Amino acid sequence: MRRIAVAGASGLIGNALVRSLTADGFEVRRLVRRAARDPQEVCWDPEQEYVDAAGLAGCDAVVNLAGAGVGDRRWSEAYKQRIHDSRVLGTRALARAVAALDERPGVLVNGSAMGIYGETGDRIADEDAPPGRGFLPELCVEWEAAAAPAEEAGVRTVFARTGLVVARQGGAWGRLFPLFKAGLGGRIGDGRQYWSYIALHDEVAAIRHLLDRDDLSGPFNLTAPEPLTNREITSAMGRVLGRPTVFAVPAPMLRTVLGEMAGDVLGSARVVPRRLLESGFRFAFPGIDDAIRAALA
Repeated sequence: MRRIAVAGASGLIGNALVRSLTADGFEVRRLVRRAARDPQEVCWDPEQEYVDAAGLAGCDAVVNLAGAGVGDRRWSEAYKQRIHDSRVLGTRALARAVAALDERPGVLVNGSAMGIYGETGDRIADEDAPPGRGFLPELCVEWEAAAAPAEEAGVRTVFARTGLVVARQGGAWGRLFPLFKAGLGGRIGDGRQYWSYIALHDEVAAIRHLLDRDDLSGPFNLTAPEPLTNREITSAMGRVLGRPTVFAVPAPMLRTVLGEMAGDVLGSARVVPRRLLESGFRFAFPGIDDAIRAALA
């Protein structure tokens, strides 16, 4: 495997993955939402379900991490539609383009999220757990189903159900770090809800593991082995950063500020990576303290 196409290459995970692949000598073709400027770019328009399939020719693998940020802004109906279309329509277009190639790539690793399980409470959810109810679970189900054309064409298809990525550069944790460094961090709600996290380094390593292993397909939870409660993670942030964590965000205030999205912040997702561990993957930063330190390095 030497040539890999990546959609969502400018995002937090995509950027880190491209840097990792490039450093190891892979040729990476980035999907861009404009005219391609060189042979390493492939033009596409997810919402219009357009992909310049010729740009995917000769690729050994395709990784799709594209999608509007779930936590970037309050969920209006218009923004929820954008979140949906950027994932579902984009995935369907990419899967169809892959399926139509005379020489198809060996694997499609398609983004997904642990949000597919919805509210789990204290119940542990592995890859066999049923989908939950609500906007995010239903979105994830439709998102994964959109990859069907590639699967039906015989392309090995993997769904990376990613948890909360511990990173300084972006995502939910990118917003937490400045607050905790300023001594303004604290638990959210009662702090009893489980947060399933993964270090950015391990996220990239897991995706590469899924690319490399020809015997792996279907859903894989990309989360650290031991989910922790928000209260436990809050304590770890204060411990590693050497800051107090006395503040707390009351649930009613969060609902007022975030609207519908607050349900997912206050909700509990106790998700474990059973299939990833069974496949032999080993986490470099399985514990929260080490994951936080790795993000700060």
